[in-house]
Amino acid sequence: MTPVAAAAPAPTASRRRELALRVVSGVILGAGVLAALVYGGWAFAGIWLAAGIVGFAEWVVMARTEPREVLIALAAATLGALVLCLRNGAPLPACLAVLVLGAAACATVARTGRGRVRALAGVLCAGAVAAVPTALRDDPGIGLIGPAWMFAVVWSTDIAAYFVGRRIGGPKLMPRVSPNKTWSGALGGLVGAVAAGTLVAVAADLAGQPLPRGASLPVVAGASALASVLSQAGDLFESWLKRRHGVKDSGKIIPGHGGVMDRLDGFFTVAVLCGLYLVLREYGFVG
Repeated sequence: MTPVAAAAPAPTASRRRELALRVVSGVILGAGVLAALVYGGWAFAGIWLAAGIVGFAEWVVMARTEPREVLIALAAATLGALVLCLRNGAPLPACLAVLVLGAAACATVARTGRGRVRALAGVLCAGAVAAVPTALRDDPGIGLIGPAWMFAVVWSTDIAAYFVGRRIGGPKLMPRVSPNKTWSGALGGLVGAVAAGTLVAVAADLAGQPLPRGASLPVVAGASALASVLSQAGDLFESWLKRRHGVKDSGKIIPGHGGVMDRLDGFFTVAVLCGLYLVLREYGFVG
């Protein structure tokens, strides 16, 4: 990214085509996810279950963790059982037990010490992606609002950071990890996320959809800011992982975006935040 004072280079034809492909595939994916969100049930849960499984598969391939076929099969069974438990109203401790036992099984099967750590972490991370959006959607006190807020915050962070960073440029955020990201983009993403997250709450209120207890607009704005920071941190962390393992993308399943990990790096960290909220809410620590 060029400094503010310098003129930005004209985009090449290949870069324009890549951006167009990225936009088209992003719009199609986003429309599908939003349609499933409105429909709910297994249509929505199945998307996130598949995302968790594919994301874990990309991780073991990228990290060269063996035996990959066995690990992927174990992870898929674990995540499937986890989502099944959630959808059938199993108690939270039982759902967490399924995830932990499955992660432990994968760690036991992996062949090396590093492989065990990677398998364990991979299943736990995939569990957050597979379970949290579904748990929010199925919660009668949250429903559509929770996942819609997550999408609004993560998507607006990505979009605003990209376009503000390209337009303004300036000092790099973490050049050794992700050389194209700038502080201006990070701040633009933060502002965009606060605006989009708050707008979801306002729209829900206008539609007569009650917000979770304690979710006033200032609280929603603060949570949106925190989620945006976490989303950008997740993006940077995945960039570091790819550099460490010598790959450009985690996969090629999404045209213009790469793999599921590439698309959900920021979403994962926000899912962890929302999962923590659900746990605290379950035990009465928050409203």
